[in-house]
Amino acid sequence: MTQSASKILDAIRKLILETDNRIYEKQPSPVQQISFESAKSTFSQAEIDFDDAGREAAGMTDAEFGYTNLAFLLSDQCGPVITAAVFKDVTQQSIIGRRVFNGSLFSQIHEAREFLDALNQTTETFEKYERVNRRDYPAEAIEEAILNAVLHRDYATGSGILIKVFSDRMEFISPGGLAGGLVMEDILSGYSLCRNPALMALLARLGLATSAGAGIPGITEAYRSFVTQPKFEATPNVFKLTLPNRNALKGTSAANTALTPEERLREYIQENGSISRKQAEQLLGMSQTATGLVLRGMVDRNELIKEGNSRNIRYFESKY
Repeated sequence: MTQSASKILDAIRKLILETDNRIYEKQPSPVQQISFESAKSTFSQAEIDFDDAGREAAGMTDAEFGYTNLAFLLSDQCGPVITAAVFKDVTQQSIIGRRVFNGSLFSQIHEAREFLDALNQTTETFEKYERVNRRDYPAEAIEEAILNAVLHRDYATGSGILIKVFSDRMEFISPGGLAGGLVMEDILSGYSLCRNPALMALLARLGLATSAGAGIPGITEAYRSFVTQPKFEATPNVFKLTLPNRNALKGTSAANTALTPEERLREYIQENGSISRKQAEQLLGMSQTATGLVLRGMVDRNELIKEGNSRNIRYFESKY
């Protein structure tokens, strides 16, 4: 058995030992008087019966106490919400819109998907001398990002999912770090250990999600031909996924990888007037430290001019 496989098995055993009979989905719902209009519609569309036997098989009821937390999450009275905030540019200084999606998780997923789809603009561009209409974000990446946040969220914390939409990226922030002792390298390799297995199994059965752990690999595959890649970050308490806007940073396609970092920065500044440190990181697909070294070198050689301070620093082309 390989070291990675052994690590995964240890993580699974740990999760089972720590959460068996105490896992959030199996615990009693805080509210027993709940309705399921959204759930009934979703089950009906999948041609699955939403009767007592169906709810019990899904883990929504328990013979001892009635409705479980899983039933609460799928009910119209679901407490945890998804909040989306839209900002004017690449910073959080100017918010231009905010939406809160509540009710059944089925409704939240559907409404969040529709909201983000409406913001996902199409831009006409040219690739290999051919005119191409390209959306800001791959639709499948947005879909997987929403599902990933919903499925792997730690609902026991009571905190909500937060989606931030900037001019150059979307950020999906969900409470709860990686489950069962997994590390980021495991997740990026395609391993998946869901914190809410009953919810994942039900969404897979309804045709709304895959239970094969293909979410994050699917997101990276959607950006395969672009230099600027999605970013995955995890702390013990939070998981954050950042999707780059493919049309916000011109020259990010694989065809431009032949240019040096300095040439790509100059090309972007000539087309857009200036660039921020964060934009430069995403354009180059490099770390903060490496990007800083490139920018500092261009400033020292008088190729760029740095203006502003703190978070408002921008780089302009030198005219001298």
